[in-house]
Amino acid sequence: MLSAIYNGSTPAAVAIISISLILLSGFLMTRVTKRLKLPNVTAYITAGIIIGPFCLNMIPRQIIDGTAFLPDIALAFIAFNTGEFFRLSTLRKNGAKVVIITLLEALFASLLVFILTYFVLHLNIAFSIVLSALASATAPASTMMTIRQTGAKGDFVETLVQVVALDDIVGLLAYSVSISVALYSYSGEAFSIARIVQPVLTNLLVLLLGCLFGFALKYMLRPKTRSTDNRLIISVALLFAFCGVCTIFEVSPLLGCISMGTTYINITNDDKLFKQLNYFSPPILLLFFVRSGMSFDLGALFENSSSIGSAPLLLIGVLYFLVRILGKYIGSFLGCMLAKKPPETRNYLGLALIPQAGVAIGLAELGARTLRGETGAALLTIILASSVLYELIGPGCAKLSLYLSKSYSNKLEDLVDIPQSDSEGNKKTQLELLIERIQKIQEELPTYSINEDEKAYTEAAETHHNTILEEIKKENKGLSLK
Repeated sequence: MLSAIYNGSTPAAVAIISISLILLSGFLMTRVTKRLKLPNVTAYITAGIIIGPFCLNMIPRQIIDGTAFLPDIALAFIAFNTGEFFRLSTLRKNGAKVVIITLLEALFASLLVFILTYFVLHLNIAFSIVLSALASATAPASTMMTIRQTGAKGDFVETLVQVVALDDIVGLLAYSVSISVALYSYSGEAFSIARIVQPVLTNLLVLLLGCLFGFALKYMLRPKTRSTDNRLIISVALLFAFCGVCTIFEVSPLLGCISMGTTYINITNDDKLFKQLNYFSPPILLLFFVRSGMSFDLGALFENSSSIGSAPLLLIGVLYFLVRILGKYIGSFLGCMLAKKPPETRNYLGLALIPQAGVAIGLAELGARTLRGETGAALLTIILASSVLYELIGPGCAKLSLYLSKSYSNKLEDLVDIPQSDSEGNKKTQLELLIERIQKIQEELPTYSINEDEKAYTEAAETHHNTILEEIKKENKGLSLK
């Protein structure tokens, strides 16, 4: 039925209907995953698999191919919002320790995956290098969502947030070097150190360009003179422009957008813009993840890919899933030991680093586009399949790590501090303590519950509406005087 509608429609109608189906399918799948207490990312990828060409085939291939720019746009939003966590005041506090932990957990994850793929499974060098580089990336969205839901705080949470943010930078640099080495291995030319130095220098230039865009964003927004709707328009326009520049030179926009966000937050301290973008970006991220799911060939997992080796993709995917978790845990444990972190942080940080979705999928999309053919398809298939598994268990493991590290508690006596004795020194009964705790919790509860991103976006809309009303009043006043 859909194919008949598509065949009799104009290209514009096909595109509009397809986008509508993608958005609706992603939303409807979240109704299922919400009941199962699973993250939205899992719902989006699953929806993409179902409506994609390898299942129900509800979206034409030209739409999937024509939206190849979505990974760049989605990475730009994810990376820019990650930059908010790189405040200089926070980095000065324990920046060196966080760098040590991040480097070790990323290194061990990549190293163990490379040993598995190249030396154990005997896969080709190009595929092994790129897959091991992607193993270093972690999903900041799942981790931050879990922290917000639990209200966790303390040294463990501060360390976790900074490690997850830095992790994306390490992952990008590792990917940039690995993809260059992989392409070089295909060329058959003699190895040159310049092949490693070149992508590092390129990313440093992108980092500098991101800083310049951050200053340009600050200058163009001028919070006191720009209306709130124009602030959103300008910031989105600059993010798109930056992505376009990076695409021209075939460079990932991730590092530059992190730099752009970091520069902006440190020179303006304007966190409202990040909240407004967080509230604006869900449809874009939904389109990106559903499209990634549509590119996922579930049947390919049960086949061999001769271009990378003789091992079945299903076996590679399962072993990658397990070995990466092991590498993250060992690396974070050793990093915390060297940084002299307390036992609660050292023992459980690795559990919180399991999630892997947005950045890894975005880089896998870029890698598949660069490597092409069966090698690129195999890379994307493994990352997508493992990301679904990571998102199934990742948030639960992150919540468990927050609980075991005593960053939050479900016990009533830990939520509020109540004196054990009254003013006369008499010890209170358990019933009296319980009543006082409940009363204090009720006093501390907000009068209404609203997401911070939604609040910032709503405030911006209200301000814009009031500005328009004031302008109308002035115009009417001027007319009445005439």
